[in-house]
Amino acid sequence: MQLSLPRQRFMQAVRGEDGAIDLEMAALYIAQEVYPEIDPLEYVGRLDRMAEALRPRLPESMYPLRVLKVINEFLYGELGFRGNREQYYDPRNSFLNQVLDRRLGIPITLSLVYLGLARRLGFLMEGVSFPGHFLIRPVYEEMTVFVDAFDGGEILFEQDCQRKLGEMFGGQLPMREAFFEAAGNRHFLARMLTNLKANYIHIEDFDRAYGAIERILILFPDAPLELRDRGLLNYRLNRWIEARQDLGRYLEVKPTAGDRSAIEAILSRMVM
Repeated sequence: MQLSLPRQRFMQAVRGEDGAIDLEMAALYIAQEVYPEIDPLEYVGRLDRMAEALRPRLPESMYPLRVLKVINEFLYGELGFRGNREQYYDPRNSFLNQVLDRRLGIPITLSLVYLGLARRLGFLMEGVSFPGHFLIRPVYEEMTVFVDAFDGGEILFEQDCQRKLGEMFGGQLPMREAFFEAAGNRHFLARMLTNLKANYIHIEDFDRAYGAIERILILFPDAPLELRDRGLLNYRLNRWIEARQDLGRYLEVKPTAGDRSAIEAILSRMVM
């Protein structure tokens, strides 16, 4: 099957070392599959200009809380970026070009904008693999604070993260140290695509959900849930050869899967 040009560009962008991946360009190649007319460099340039407008406002001391205050005032106050609470599951919230055009997004795409500004200003920040709600933080040994890019750049301490976790999961998910681990570039992109996949499934756009899964599998070829879900979509679309391959691989990668019997029953229906 001939891959689209944006898909080819995405594959090229995510090759090599994780730290060498250009998150902004990879995110814009994701967007290009739906918005083929966009010029990714135009949006990178827009972030460049935003950072240049912000640079003179930085405090002399690059103390994290002071820098975050300046970024927040600029990004959320002056420019009016905000989390899209009213239409959280709108797929446009997951595309960097749309987030920059509409100044609306979800936690991970607003985090991408925030990280892009911080990087251009020489203020080191990183994504955090917090469940259910992506966070970012300054890389600063003397202090650990987190930023909620979805909620106006709210500054959080660990106890605030504990409260947020309780609110999201009803106290059923205990806090773990792993929730504060830095998110690598591939994991960042996979989380963006996972959100996009869920949004498309929510509106029953299964072709585009399939495309999101395929790009996650470019990042992580043996991701078990993605192999399973692509296999189930292939089964739904009567692509039995591909479905058997994906579902068989899923059971190889995750032999103790809780849904093993259900997957085996589907595989048995596709015996030719």
